[in-house]
Amino acid sequence: MLVEPIIQLTREPLNRDALVAAISHPSVGGIVIFEGVVRDNARGKQVRYLEYDVYEEMAQQQIAAIIEEARKRWPIDRVAIAHRFGRLEIGEASVIIAVATPHRGEAFEACRYLIDTLKSTVPIWKKEVATNGEEWVEG
Repeated sequence: MLVEPIIQLTREPLNRDALVAAISHPSVGGIVIFEGVVRDNARGKQVRYLEYDVYEEMAQQQIAAIIEEARKRWPIDRVAIAHRFGRLEIGEASVIIAVATPHRGEAFEACRYLIDTLKSTVPIWKKEVATNGEEWVEG
Protein backbone atom coordinates (compact mmCIF):
# COMPACT_ATOMS: atom_id res chain seq x y z
CA MET A 1 0.00 0.00 0.00
CA LEU A 2 1.68 3.19 -1.24
CA VAL A 3 1.71 5.93 1.40
CA GLU A 4 2.77 9.59 1.13
CA PRO A 5 6.46 9.87 2.08
CA ILE A 6 7.58 11.65 5.23
CA ILE A 7 10.18 14.36 4.62
CA GLN A 8 11.51 16.34 7.57
CA LEU A 9 14.10 19.11 7.60
CA THR A 10 14.48 20.35 11.15
CA ARG A 11 16.71 21.93 13.77
CA GLU A 12 15.25 19.57 16.37
CA PRO A 13 16.79 16.20 17.31
CA LEU A 14 15.61 13.39 15.04
CA ASN A 15 13.27 10.76 16.45
CA ARG A 16 14.12 7.36 14.95
CA ASP A 17 11.35 5.55 16.85
CA ALA A 18 8.68 7.96 15.57
CA LEU A 19 9.90 7.59 11.97
CA VAL A 20 9.89 3.79 12.18
CA ALA A 21 6.42 3.81 13.75
CA ALA A 22 5.17 6.07 10.94
CA ILE A 23 6.28 3.64 8.22
CA SER A 24 5.46 0.39 10.00
CA HIS A 25 2.50 -1.62 8.71
CA PRO A 26 1.48 -5.28 8.70
CA SER A 27 1.87 -5.38 4.89
CA VAL A 28 5.63 -4.69 4.91
CA GLY A 29 8.17 -7.45 5.34
CA GLY A 30 11.36 -5.40 5.56
CA ILE A 31 12.22 -2.11 7.21
CA VAL A 32 15.75 -0.79 6.80
CA ILE A 33 17.02 2.24 8.68
CA PHE A 34 20.11 4.26 7.94
CA GLU A 35 21.20 6.69 10.63
CA GLY A 36 24.07 9.07 10.00
CA VAL A 37 25.70 10.16 13.26
CA VAL A 38 28.18 12.96 13.98
CA ARG A 39 31.59 11.43 14.73
CA ASP A 40 34.50 12.99 16.59
CA ASN A 41 37.03 12.74 13.77
CA ALA A 42 37.37 13.28 10.03
CA ARG A 43 40.37 13.21 7.68
CA GLY A 44 42.83 13.16 10.57
CA LYS A 45 41.18 16.03 12.43
CA GLN A 46 39.54 16.07 15.87
CA VAL A 47 35.98 17.27 15.20
CA ARG A 48 34.26 19.33 17.94
CA TYR A 49 30.83 19.64 16.26
CA LEU A 50 29.16 20.04 12.85
CA GLU A 51 27.01 22.76 11.40
CA TYR A 52 24.58 21.98 8.61
CA ASP A 53 22.96 24.54 6.35
CA VAL A 54 20.13 23.79 3.95
CA TYR A 55 18.20 25.44 1.14
CA GLU A 56 14.93 24.13 2.56
CA GLU A 57 12.48 24.60 -0.32
CA MET A 58 14.81 23.09 -2.90
CA ALA A 59 15.90 20.30 -0.55
CA GLN A 60 12.26 19.30 0.06
CA GLN A 61 11.64 19.18 -3.70
CA GLN A 62 14.80 17.21 -4.44
CA ILE A 63 14.19 14.69 -1.66
CA ALA A 64 10.66 14.16 -3.00
CA ALA A 65 12.11 13.59 -6.49
CA ILE A 66 14.67 11.11 -5.16
CA ILE A 67 11.91 9.18 -3.40
CA GLU A 68 9.82 9.19 -6.58
CA GLU A 69 12.76 7.78 -8.56
CA ALA A 70 13.41 5.13 -5.90
CA ARG A 71 9.77 4.09 -6.06
CA LYS A 72 10.16 3.49 -9.80
CA ARG A 73 13.08 1.12 -9.07
CA TRP A 74 11.82 -0.71 -5.95
CA PRO A 75 8.38 -1.48 -4.47
CA ILE A 76 8.66 1.03 -1.61
CA ASP A 77 5.42 1.09 0.35
CA ARG A 78 6.48 3.61 2.95
CA VAL A 79 9.50 5.87 3.40
CA ALA A 80 10.69 8.56 5.78
CA ILE A 81 13.69 10.86 5.35
CA ALA A 82 14.66 13.28 8.10
CA HIS A 83 17.70 15.58 8.09
CA ARG A 84 18.82 18.03 10.74
CA PHE A 85 20.41 21.39 10.18
CA GLY A 86 22.06 23.86 12.50
CA ARG A 87 24.64 22.84 15.11
CA LEU A 88 24.96 19.12 15.88
CA GLU A 89 27.07 17.66 18.64
CA ILE A 90 29.14 14.48 18.56
CA GLY A 91 26.86 11.43 18.68
CA GLU A 92 23.75 13.19 17.40
CA ALA A 93 21.93 11.88 14.32
CA SER A 94 22.21 14.18 11.30
CA VAL A 95 20.08 12.06 8.94
CA ILE A 96 17.71 9.12 9.24
CA ILE A 97 16.25 7.23 6.32
CA ALA A 98 13.66 4.52 6.96
CA VAL A 99 12.38 2.39 4.09
CA ALA A 100 9.58 -0.21 4.20
CA THR A 101 9.17 -2.74 1.37
CA PRO A 102 7.58 -6.17 0.95
CA HIS A 103 11.00 -7.89 1.17
CA ARG A 104 14.31 -7.05 2.90
CA GLY A 105 16.54 -7.01 -0.19
CA GLU A 106 14.51 -4.25 -1.79
CA ALA A 107 14.57 -2.22 1.43
CA PHE A 108 18.38 -2.44 1.68
CA GLU A 109 18.89 -1.47 -1.97
CA ALA A 110 16.42 1.41 -1.84
CA CYS A 111 17.84 2.76 1.42
CA ARG A 112 21.38 2.74 0.00
CA TYR A 113 20.21 4.54 -3.14
CA LEU A 114 18.33 7.15 -1.10
CA ILE A 115 21.24 8.09 1.19
CA ASP A 116 23.84 8.07 -1.58
CA THR A 117 21.69 10.21 -3.88
CA LEU A 118 20.67 12.59 -1.09
CA LYS A 119 24.31 13.16 -0.13
CA SER A 120 25.38 13.87 -3.71
CA THR A 121 22.47 16.00 -4.96
CA VAL A 122 20.43 17.69 -2.23
CA PRO A 123 21.44 21.25 -1.19
CA ILE A 124 22.52 20.45 2.37
CA TRP A 125 25.99 21.64 3.34
CA LYS A 126 28.19 20.51 6.22
CA LYS A 127 30.79 22.52 8.08
CA GLU A 128 33.21 20.63 10.30
CA VAL A 129 34.39 22.58 13.30
CA ALA A 130 37.61 20.94 14.48
CA THR A 131 40.12 21.72 17.19
CA ASN A 132 42.38 23.31 14.54
CA GLY A 133 39.82 25.30 12.52
CA GLU A 134 36.71 24.83 10.44
CA GLU A 135 35.82 24.07 6.83
CA TRP A 136 32.86 23.28 4.63
CA VAL A 137 33.12 19.70 3.36
CA GLU A 138 31.21 17.23 1.20
CA GLY A 139 28.53 15.08 2.62
